[in-house]
Amino acid sequence: MSQSTEQTFRHNELGLTNEQALEMYAMMVLARKFDERNLLLQRAGKINFHVSGIGQEVAQVAAAFALDRENDYFLPYYRDYGFVLAVGMTVKELMLSVFAKAEDPNSGGRQMPGHFGSKRLRIVTGSSPVTTQVPHAVGIALAAKMKNKPIVSFVTFGEGSSNQGDFHEGCNFAGVHKLPVILMCENNQYAISVPVSKQLGGRVADRALGYGFPGYQVDGNDALEVFRVVKEARERAIAGEGPTLIEAMMYRLSPHSTSDNDLAYRTKEEVDENRAKDGIPKYKSYLEECGLWNEELEAELQARTRKMIDEATEYGDNAPFPAPESVLLHVYAEEGR
Repeated sequence: MSQSTEQTFRHNELGLTNEQALEMYAMMVLARKFDERNLLLQRAGKINFHVSGIGQEVAQVAAAFALDRENDYFLPYYRDYGFVLAVGMTVKELMLSVFAKAEDPNSGGRQMPGHFGSKRLRIVTGSSPVTTQVPHAVGIALAAKMKNKPIVSFVTFGEGSSNQGDFHEGCNFAGVHKLPVILMCENNQYAISVPVSKQLGGRVADRALGYGFPGYQVDGNDALEVFRVVKEARERAIAGEGPTLIEAMMYRLSPHSTSDNDLAYRTKEEVDENRAKDGIPKYKSYLEECGLWNEELEAELQARTRKMIDEATEYGDNAPFPAPESVLLHVYAEEGR
């Protein structure tokens, strides 16, 4: 069914064209397939380490589409492959990162995969200590307000991070100064091996009230609901109404990382139960109900995605490693700068 039929669907009511709704789905599939390929590469000994985001792509991609991808600033955390792909990073760039190659635009092969950074895309470099990106995002929002720029900073983190000081200090400062920052907690139910029942005494979203701004809990497997909430948060921020905290409820379907045995702290039955709630097939079904998607298009997408990932994998595998003499690059400031 084409846009010319003038039939309005839920995504149209939210401000998405049919083409954008389909692009969102393609990006979710790309992120999932990229993630699955990395798990295989690590098991084959081709790469050393991978932190998976399987089960979290829907909320990441939906959030990206709700933002201004040409002007806003982004501070993703280490599972956000879907998000960084949706704001413009390429599979080839991500593969260079996981293979730790010299051409890696994130860090020149110097950081673990998942430490995203791109000046071109306004993705602020992440560090290994979790949650430090929250006060950084708040600082960027302060600069935007001081310069009267109609942009927001968008930062993501896990629910385990919401228990750390950086999160609370960032929220307090943002609330006091009514800064244009959106904080999205990707609550995947586990801080490595610790379940939410042993790390949270309440809802992450409710913590916003103590800092003077709204907090919302949303189904992270519902693409359009995440899009709606993030879009409204951005509108509030641009209007000078301050920050918003969003708690996207989801589930980490894969182990914490390739160094993790997740069945040591959870059951296969629990994982399978949550796999049935996966938001990607749910969103695919929605597109089919709208008449925008079918199995022929699905087969074409899968083939196109496979080719893209195959080419990026081959390129990343064969690209040169950083030269040994480059070890001190970017460590010390150059004279005169």
